[in-house]
Amino acid sequence: MASELRVQHGVHPVDEVPPLRRLAPLGLQHVLAMYAGAVAVPLIVGGAMISAGRMSPDDLAHLIVADLFVAGIATIVQSVGFWRFGVRLPLMQGCTFAAVGPMITIGTQHGVAAIYGSVIACGVFMVVLAPVFSKLLRFFPPLVTGTVILLIGLSLMSVAAGWAGGGTGAADFGAPSNLLLALFTLIAILLIERLAPPAVARIAILLGIVVGTVVAAVAGKVDVTGVGDQAWFGISTPFAFGAPSFQVGSVIAMCVVALVIMTETTGDVLAIGEIVDRRLEPRDIADGLRADGLSTVLGGIFNTFPYTAFAQNVGLVSLSGVRSRYVATFAGGILVVLGLVPKLGAVVGSVPVAVLGGAGVALFGMVAASGIRTLASCTLDSRALLMIAVALGVGLLPTVNPGIYARTPDWFQTIFDSGISSGAIVAIVLHRILCTSTHTPEEQARAAAEVAGVATRSH
Repeated sequence: MASELRVQHGVHPVDEVPPLRRLAPLGLQHVLAMYAGAVAVPLIVGGAMISAGRMSPDDLAHLIVADLFVAGIATIVQSVGFWRFGVRLPLMQGCTFAAVGPMITIGTQHGVAAIYGSVIACGVFMVVLAPVFSKLLRFFPPLVTGTVILLIGLSLMSVAAGWAGGGTGAADFGAPSNLLLALFTLIAILLIERLAPPAVARIAILLGIVVGTVVAAVAGKVDVTGVGDQAWFGISTPFAFGAPSFQVGSVIAMCVVALVIMTETTGDVLAIGEIVDRRLEPRDIADGLRADGLSTVLGGIFNTFPYTAFAQNVGLVSLSGVRSRYVATFAGGILVVLGLVPKLGAVVGSVPVAVLGGAGVALFGMVAASGIRTLASCTLDSRALLMIAVALGVGLLPTVNPGIYARTPDWFQTIFDSGISSGAIVAIVLHRILCTSTHTPEEQARAAAEVAGVATRSH
């Protein structure tokens, strides 16, 4: 009721500015929730370039610092907004995994300068195409939106599983100590959410991560040896690897990636709009996509990669109940500081991955639950259920078996290796084929009765 009164008086909860004593921990909570994912792309791409002889090992730290710095700027642009850039919602920005494969191929064949040339071209393409792409909003009715949001949450569970095991590829992956640490963190979050006062429960994820890290430190699983090696201050130099080169094939490949990024961002923006109860128009979607494009251009200039909204933080907004976009703005400021002070970034990076895995189960589960809530508001007749089933099935294929498309053409892998984009495409197409016929009120009532009967029998 209170939020409704604020909306009526012209101040939506999204536009409220919490006091600093709440803003700081809430913003830090967002940073911790996305930090592992934020640095993963530079680690993967940088490692591949080092193996290919295109970078030196010393360049890896530079990539991470640049990534955090630009991610902070991108988050501030997306949450605060200026002119027609930024959707002005509580979204965190980070490097997209959709571009990892193509960038490694480009860098291996043509060099690092070709990566950044294609990234800049990708960003410009996104800015130019944003108004056109936003017109596709009519293809995202609640039935499609709910399916995509549910798919986002389910797809991210593979990430949570990797974290909970201690980090995919780690020597001790799946060790009982890692799984117990993740479980302990999750239990701590649940207890704080259940027993703590409402003001404290809003930062349950942050407190759970802190508690989990303390327990990990006692168990000797927190490594801070790299903190002392980092400088107190550093800044990413534009075009540190030389002037960007624009290879035609590389640019085309990254423009295809841009379409995937825009599809995923549209899903994330619609998801956050549902959670914070703000009605979005095509113009809002275009503003968010332009911000992604601008951030991607900055990424190419400052030696990092394409940017998109981070789905894990969408779950955090739902779990915490804090809808203010200025929490994301504050978190963006923290990322900028971490990018300018590498030693602080190393401190945050010392949080054990298994601890983040426990938090990830709650965060990504909340994204999936938000999708279920949206679907619950729809009339789910047999055709709608078939659409949901097939979209989820196709979207989860690369999650449950990552190598399923290994022998397909590169362009196909770029689109369908992302379960979110492939599921979204299938949901949109099947909705147009199966669910666009006009139902009479009697037919709608009969379909609702059938669903209610199934639900009653299942109990």
